[in-house]
Amino acid sequence: MIKKYSVLIAEDHALLRAGMCALLASESDIEVVAEVGTGEDAVRMCCSLNPDVVLMDLNMPGRGGLHAIAEIRRRAPETKVLVITMHKTDEYIQEALRSGASGYILKESGHDELRTAIRTVLSGRVYLSPDVSARVVSNLISGGAHTSSTTTAVDSLTTREREVLKLVAEGLGNKQVAHHLSLSIKTVEKHRASLMRKLGLRNIAMLAAYAIKNEIVAG
Repeated sequence: MIKKYSVLIAEDHALLRAGMCALLASESDIEVVAEVGTGEDAVRMCCSLNPDVVLMDLNMPGRGGLHAIAEIRRRAPETKVLVITMHKTDEYIQEALRSGASGYILKESGHDELRTAIRTVLSGRVYLSPDVSARVVSNLISGGAHTSSTTTAVDSLTTREREVLKLVAEGLGNKQVAHHLSLSIKTVEKHRASLMRKLGLRNIAMLAAYAIKNEIVAG
């Protein structure tokens, strides 16, 4: 039996919701379990249904998508959030990733890209739309690093920290990284904390962007 991944759509425009539902209905391993039109309802339904992925618009009635992302990450941490929006400004992109989004694509993207983005975040990796990824990475690095240059920051990493960074950016969890490198989970956690501190980054999305920017992993 094919495993079905559950998807919740949070979008206040009914026609867009219907379009995404129609597209995903053709996917044998994806099931839309709910549709909502506000950020508050997205949080409530995530706590109730624990979907694998939320397709999240940013501009919705009430407190909106950015607040919902942070709440979902806090209350349903296993759920991945993929932002689907018309906004391509640095402020929206950075805030969405800082809030805990696993991906960010534009509403102008094609159907194939949406499918790719969903499967990428389901695999534990970060997906950034090609239209915005270059500026996202550049701004995450320039705005996040404590050091005066990215070269200095990269050079400050130990060999082991580079290994951990590469595996984390590829979507591996602490347990998988520990197994791969023959380390304890506690040691991996210490390396991740050190990476965050040295690079001035807050979450996995930022670590992945940093690794791509500095060619530690392929984009």
